[in-house]
Amino acid sequence: MSTGTPLLVVGDALLDRDLVGTAERLAPDAPVPVLDDCREQLRPGGAALAAYLAARSGRPVTLVAPLGTDPASLQVRALLEPSVTLVPLPLDGPLAEKTRVLAGGRPVVRLDRGAGRAAGATGRARRLIAEAPAVLVADYARGTAEVLRQALAAGAPGTALVWDPHPRGGPPVPGARLVTPTGEEAFLFAGAGGQEGEALGAVAHAAAELVRRWRAVCVAVTLGARGALLSQGERPMLVPTAARHGGDTCGAGDCFSGTAAGLLGDGALPVEAVQGAVAAATRYVAEGGARAVARGPYPGRDRGGTMEGDALQLARHVRAAGGTVVAAGGCFDLLHAGHVSLLQQARGIGDCLIVCLNSDASVSRRKGPGRPLTPLADRIRVLRALQCVDAVAVFDEDTPQRLLPCLRPHIWVKGGDYAMEQLPEAAQLAEWGGQAVLLPYLDGRSSTLLATRAADSLAVARRTTAPGGAAVSRTRRR
Repeated sequence: MSTGTPLLVVGDALLDRDLVGTAERLAPDAPVPVLDDCREQLRPGGAALAAYLAARSGRPVTLVAPLGTDPASLQVRALLEPSVTLVPLPLDGPLAEKTRVLAGGRPVVRLDRGAGRAAGATGRARRLIAEAPAVLVADYARGTAEVLRQALAAGAPGTALVWDPHPRGGPPVPGARLVTPTGEEAFLFAGAGGQEGEALGAVAHAAAELVRRWRAVCVAVTLGARGALLSQGERPMLVPTAARHGGDTCGAGDCFSGTAAGLLGDGALPVEAVQGAVAAATRYVAEGGARAVARGPYPGRDRGGTMEGDALQLARHVRAAGGTVVAAGGCFDLLHAGHVSLLQQARGIGDCLIVCLNSDASVSRRKGPGRPLTPLADRIRVLRALQCVDAVAVFDEDTPQRLLPCLRPHIWVKGGDYAMEQLPEAAQLAEWGGQAVLLPYLDGRSSTLLATRAADSLAVARRTTAPGGAAVSRTRRR
């Protein structure tokens, strides 16, 4: 099921290939590693990867890119269809291919071939750009952005235009809603010395310079594990990642820019779009990055499937990528600072966080009549809005003991207001080598306490606003 504003991706498609194996010895004729059990994994690359990732989140996506009839072009077409609508441009030469050789998951060498470039625009491509509510330009310096530059500069009024630049490509057109260089690219484009690891002050200065130089509404400098810095020319905002990890980052920038473009098209503010993009790119890396793409689709938070199905698929993919699955459970009736602190801590100790949420009937049995105060749909929406929460799964029983064997988390988290002997899930996790842990809990915060305070405040307000209520209150204070 497609959801969200349609996204038009304009840029240079590539074919990416990984040759994956193990290296435990050197060749006898040269001091180079020998790759055993070598497997080939194909995936769309460049603008094609950005389009593919956006489409897998459930969004309708059209890709305008040069594609020919050479073998690499045909493979990219097969990888994208039917998820992405293709609008091919003329291609001069064979499509570019990038091959990574990985030993034990680590790149050893990259091999590039194919020098195909965009050979011109088409009327259909120009019309799509003129009508699109959201456009992502994924520039890989192979001519597409340049042959369509005039159409992109004209655009449609109110179009959410996001430009992901390339060091060897042209500058974004003036008026872009968001430009997304890496830290290293930002220093290069701004003409400043420095590297991606520079202090945030230097990054902020470069971003502000690029806002002025490019006449962009915003610039978001992606900083890898540190998140992204958003600038509108002054008062920059840092959007950090919820957790750091050392997974395969290839393609994370495409995931970031595609997510940001889609959210801006949906009507999000730039800061909301960047927050969502940082969260999406973080999940992408946690789930295995480019290698997970080659294995097959992973569940996005906004897919049309069931929530439980999405959570189960997420857990499987994170485990397959060698990551750590963390789960936490509760009613989360009135979300408060104690909940947020617990969930942020939980996300920080693993590669994904799945919240197991009591249904309305389950909450009522546990908390009594009148609960929950917040219905299930609203509790789900609030939890899924948190950057630290990757998926939500609902259970109807009093405890998630039926759900946990399906998720098989490595770590089960509860707040420190529980005692370990109060956790029936602890013995269950031990069956598959998991561990239940307690995390520090902010004292004095609870949904029950918030509800009591709200009821007391309402009672006071009713007394003071009722006829004669003010006089009664003053009399009682004497």
